[in-house]
Amino acid sequence: MTSKIKTLELINLRKPRHALTREIYRDEDVYQQDLEQIWHKEWIFAGHTIEINKAGEYITLQVGDYPVVVVRDDSGEVRAFHNACRHRGSRVCSAAKGKAAKLVCPYHKWTFGLDGKLIYAGNMGENFNNDDHGLMPVHCEVVNSYIYICVAEEAPDFEQFRKDVSPFITPHNLEDAKVAHESNIVEDGNWKLVFENNRECYHCDANHPELLNSFVENLSVAGVGGDDDPELVAHWDKCEAAGLPSRLVMDEGGQYRMTRIPLSAKAVSYTMDGKPAVKGRLDNTDVEDIGALLYFNYPSTWNHFLGDYALSFRILPLNSGQTLVTTKWLVPKDAVEGVDYDLENLIKVWIETNNQDKELVEETFRGVSSPSYIPGPFSDIAENGVCQFVDWYCDTMKKKLSVS
Repeated sequence: MTSKIKTLELINLRKPRHALTREIYRDEDVYQQDLEQIWHKEWIFAGHTIEINKAGEYITLQVGDYPVVVVRDDSGEVRAFHNACRHRGSRVCSAAKGKAAKLVCPYHKWTFGLDGKLIYAGNMGENFNNDDHGLMPVHCEVVNSYIYICVAEEAPDFEQFRKDVSPFITPHNLEDAKVAHESNIVEDGNWKLVFENNRECYHCDANHPELLNSFVENLSVAGVGGDDDPELVAHWDKCEAAGLPSRLVMDEGGQYRMTRIPLSAKAVSYTMDGKPAVKGRLDNTDVEDIGALLYFNYPSTWNHFLGDYALSFRILPLNSGQTLVTTKWLVPKDAVEGVDYDLENLIKVWIETNNQDKELVEETFRGVSSPSYIPGPFSDIAENGVCQFVDWYCDTMKKKLSVS
């Protein structure tokens, strides 16, 4: 039995509105198919253009089996390349981020321009042609500071996503922001559990006291209700009158969605007291309470936008049982730490929330790893979001495994 057939059969065993089975989280064949069918074929959030403002600045990431480098070239364009030297395969850039006039392989000093072209390869003989050995390009698209990459030979369409998401993000002026803080944690759990945990707040009352000072789950994010909720509609109307798109937009397949929700009473930001963490505004309105814009795009990112700052989250699978979670706090680029914001106050809520989620994911992964584990049903009241993610995963894998 091939790994594709095996994976498809395991996914077909899932009961509707039930969690996934042990094997779908633990089996190495399933994990390899996750990489091949999703991570190696879909658009993956890499980072922000504001992290590589100057020519030669770069960031690196590992997308499944593929090391990738994203760099700002001499003309100002953001490019992505497979981070493997065309000589004997060493990673050209080993740091998570950096700045270089040229990209130089540490092994034998092959040197590449910021456009990926090979410009120096010593001792290769007179018949060697530099033009044949440039870095291999990776599909790269930018929308409102968000850099997305795709390592597939042919990338899916990006334009519909750009058209849908850009109106929501544009008023938050991320191109004029900076990263005030970055957190990287490794969660010892399968990547699907990490996203599942994000897609529901059934667990919040028992586990996230800091977050619940300001955040209130709204079922409209999962596509339940919305126009029949007078408070939510009033919030949408207020924000949209100020130029902030708010009503739920999602793609037909359920891969991404954007919507704005109100926060708890008197809270305007994710802080311990609900007050703004940053002086001034990240968005271009004068509405004090715009709530939180939530946007996610499977499989790699979820995001929160407030009036004073924004948060971007990226997940990357390291192996079948480990996931890297990167969080970035974005503030206006002119904001000065210690003057316009206190860093501890800015990051406390989500540092605590991330650590709590790490423990929840890891304990769940230990539990689902037991041969005795039997998947339970999702709540019709509190777990429609996580069910939607699992449905998307299963539907996507079924579709791709049936034709690939």
